[in-house]
Amino acid sequence: MTKRTSTRQQDLFADDPEPWEQDAAALKCVATIVLSEGPDAEFDYEAPAVFRDADRPERLLEVGRRVRVPFGRGNREAVGYCVAIETKPATGRALKAVAAVLDEQSLVSPAMMRLTRWMADYYLCPWGQVLDAVVPAGVRGRAGTREVKLLSLPDDVRQQLRRVDALPLSSPQQRKALETLAATRRPMTAAQLAQRAGCTTGPIRKLLKQGLLEERTERVDTGETVDDVPLRESGLALNADQRSALEQIVAALDAREARGMLLHGVTGSGKTEVYLQAIEHSVGFGRQAIVLVPEISLTPQTVRRFRARFDRIAVLHSRLTDVERQRHWRRIAAGEVQVVVGARSAVFAPTPHLGLIVIDEEHEASFKQDSAPRYHARDVAWRRAQAEGVPLVLGSATPALESWQRARTGEFALLELPRRVLDRPMPEVSIVDLREGAESRFASGAISRRLHQAMHAALRDGGQVILLLNRRGFSTHLQCPACGYVAKCEHCDLSLTFHRQEHVVLCHYCDFEQAPPEFCPDCKGGAIRYGGLGTQKLEAEIRARFPNYACARMDTDSMRGRTSHEDVLEKFRRGELRILLGTQMIAKGLDFPGVTLVGVVNADTALHLADFRAAERTFQLVAQVAGRTGRGERGGRVLVQTLSPDHPAITAAARHDYDAFAAAAIVERRAMGYPPYGSMARMVVRGASEIAARESAEHLGERLRSAAAGDETIRILGPGPAPIPRLRGEHRFHLQLQAPRVEQLQAIIRTATATFAQPKEVRWIADVDPWDML
Repeated sequence: MTKRTSTRQQDLFADDPEPWEQDAAALKCVATIVLSEGPDAEFDYEAPAVFRDADRPERLLEVGRRVRVPFGRGNREAVGYCVAIETKPATGRALKAVAAVLDEQSLVSPAMMRLTRWMADYYLCPWGQVLDAVVPAGVRGRAGTREVKLLSLPDDVRQQLRRVDALPLSSPQQRKALETLAATRRPMTAAQLAQRAGCTTGPIRKLLKQGLLEERTERVDTGETVDDVPLRESGLALNADQRSALEQIVAALDAREARGMLLHGVTGSGKTEVYLQAIEHSVGFGRQAIVLVPEISLTPQTVRRFRARFDRIAVLHSRLTDVERQRHWRRIAAGEVQVVVGARSAVFAPTPHLGLIVIDEEHEASFKQDSAPRYHARDVAWRRAQAEGVPLVLGSATPALESWQRARTGEFALLELPRRVLDRPMPEVSIVDLREGAESRFASGAISRRLHQAMHAALRDGGQVILLLNRRGFSTHLQCPACGYVAKCEHCDLSLTFHRQEHVVLCHYCDFEQAPPEFCPDCKGGAIRYGGLGTQKLEAEIRARFPNYACARMDTDSMRGRTSHEDVLEKFRRGELRILLGTQMIAKGLDFPGVTLVGVVNADTALHLADFRAAERTFQLVAQVAGRTGRGERGGRVLVQTLSPDHPAITAAARHDYDAFAAAAIVERRAMGYPPYGSMARMVVRGASEIAARESAEHLGERLRSAAAGDETIRILGPGPAPIPRLRGEHRFHLQLQAPRVEQLQAIIRTATATFAQPKEVRWIADVDPWDML
């Protein structure tokens, strides 16, 4: 084993030079391995001849397969990926040999290998960790398969079987078993062979002992699943704006070029139909498409539209079992799937004939991974599109400012859908100022006077209502009015949320729970006040105010079942439910013509967080949920309840005016050097000891400033306590880094952390292009 110390990115698949002038005995076949866990480096191992036998493809060592190798002084077993194979002159130092090849086929294509190398460099993450993220655990473990011992007939036995008494057989059952196996030409298990030959397994075991049968261990599938096939649907007629957008996408498809396009269309403008027809064009040439949707928007409604238009699709999301994920992955890799629909990790789908990538609702925060590797699916998709020469289409009614700036500067083409299909009007949006006395006097609960009246009118006229409240639970905090005590999580600096149905107070970050206190632990007073508003309390209020109308709640607490989303949305589609309330999972991806009223119960829940994207997220959430109404002939209206009625994000969303919001927000971003006018990285140091974590953060800050010395364009803030100072039992300190180019940040972080030694109980992370500043 030899560690490679060079950090220069290599051409992973350059052809090896022919060793014409070298003695073959002086050459070695060397495999370069990166470990799934362990040092972030590449290691050289000798590839034994047994793993280079082309006649045994299931044991062949090749790039993209996992291997087991001896590692370290104790030669402990470690698992890694083969990333290169080269023929090299033998040196005086002996290399350790690869111990085993774990996969029967390559799990990572050459193109995906290059993509993961880029991700490791860009997001400052070990390459082996990136590879593990790209290949699902169910695929690595071959979920849905089991090891079986298969029996086959050696060639010499097959020839002797043709001659009577040429084999030393002790019973007719043995001959019958051999003849049965010879007739099938396929390996079988002992049980299968016994059943076919009409005997017990006893004669078969004797044949094995005599060496008349060969036995090998293989993995086989335990069964397959068959998806329901909906009725086929044909494409819809497009309006002029949709046709123009489709023509530009088709032109890029026909040119087979990597072209980025932002499809900016108001809610209800028919963006999905443009995607579908563009994908149909790509599939018509035998190409595959990847469609990324936010996990929360991966509704049965979305999937049903794709199933109705394409014969072979794969759906990838977090609720799949490892078995299902492994089977989808295998079908995709075999080219059997036309369209892959999934959440952010579907960007790594092993499509051998990729023709188009689409990201719907591209502004969604769920496209950013919050654990290593901390990638953003939009940026990875663009890198993959460039590498494979295919178009990338980003779609949204409220694009991320980073994507909007790319379109404004001409890096991406801008495709506009400014009108709804059938020229339906955008819904009227009214702002309800909760500071007004008349509203607050009437509203002993969450529903203001105006929203109550609007709901009554909509329901009376046969319409349906959607209510958004982006807070789970019943009460968001418990407080003693006498001494000010607040019930907090034992492991986080966060208030506990009361969940009435389960009768517990719960931390929404670490899942710590306990029974609600009957009296104040500090002053022993018995008047604990339950304050704040969550979706459980809102549901109770709605049921009390509108007892004659069926309602349902959609949040992560109520949607725990495998088909929970589908069951509730199907009832809402049929009109069995008249009121649907919930968190942001109801704000996008839903298309129900019967909805005539949308109410935003509290538009301020995230507006004032310590995050420079807080206003942008509020605008997007309000604008998106407003777009759920007015899609039918009866039209619709929206009421937005807020304590900040004059905030630019609220007023722009009420006018459906993305351009105005973006123009104002861009000015602020430019002044502060925030994306898209600069690059950012965030480093978080955490540990059980507050003192140790703080000292390590301060030491790291000194090293970062030293690495950045002389470059006045780099800005380093901190360290300071994170907005959530303690999380899951660890104290947290963070640093914020800004620079005109991301390469500057990557360089100083690598320099500062190369020899950075922190106490064992302290850990740190680097987040390039952070999306969550809390």
